[in-house]
Amino acid sequence: FQLHPLTEEQTGLILDRALSDPERGYATRRILLDPEARQHLIDVAGGDARNALNALELAVESTSPDVNGDIHITLDVAQESIQRRAVLYDKDGDAHYDTISAFIKSVRGSDPDAALYWLAKMIYAGEDPRFILRRLIILAGEDIGLADPMGIVVAASAAQAFDFIGLPEGVYPIVEATLYLATAPKSNTATSYFKAFERIEQAGLGDVPSHLKDSSRDAVALGHGKGYEYPHMHADHFIPQQYLPKELLGTYFYKPSTVGYEVQVRQR
Repeated sequence: FQLHPLTEEQTGLILDRALSDPERGYATRRILLDPEARQHLIDVAGGDARNALNALELAVESTSPDVNGDIHITLDVAQESIQRRAVLYDKDGDAHYDTISAFIKSVRGSDPDAALYWLAKMIYAGEDPRFILRRLIILAGEDIGLADPMGIVVAASAAQAFDFIGLPEGVYPIVEATLYLATAPKSNTATSYFKAFERIEQAGLGDVPSHLKDSSRDAVALGHGKGYEYPHMHADHFIPQQYLPKELLGTYFYKPSTVGYEVQVRQR
């Protein structure tokens, strides 16, 4: 089923019941909750009853009683005890997967502003930054690819930098990687690999041509490696020769796109 945020009125009633419940609440303690502080607790709950009760508990338990034994929770006290608004974000539920999906699709769609927004929401809600970085590295290989080979370098470097720095400053390499990938040219030609994989699944494993075999292991003189042309001995370091199995001659799995670095690949 789908969770829906509570209204402010519903959240307020939950707080009031917690204060008046003698068994599971704070009825046995002298707690003075200012209206402004009550509203702040409602705000930080983000429509989630658990967040509301946790916020109330944090405010109560972090406030010392005065000389009369009263725990006076003012707006200032509530704001100091709660550093940030809670977000309705279950790391194991729909919000987790929906938000990372929106983030990845925004980067793939070359919208840096949307990407920053969803990134901020995830960091704000306490998402594991390493999870975000892993997804960025995957995106760099899948959606940027050879259109900009530096994409995966930037993403991997961001992950390494975050491990070195940690939060809060570690957000900078995450942001840099997000913006770089969102504004980079896009190509998904790395998925060409799956065409080759599918061909193997359908037709089986092809034999290695004799001239590509390891000549140093040709103990019985089968001619392994004979006829191989070393590309660096030729002009432009290239010589046409058979590299695929015989039955796959003329097969193309990879077709360079017309974007970014792959333009140069096509020209070659």
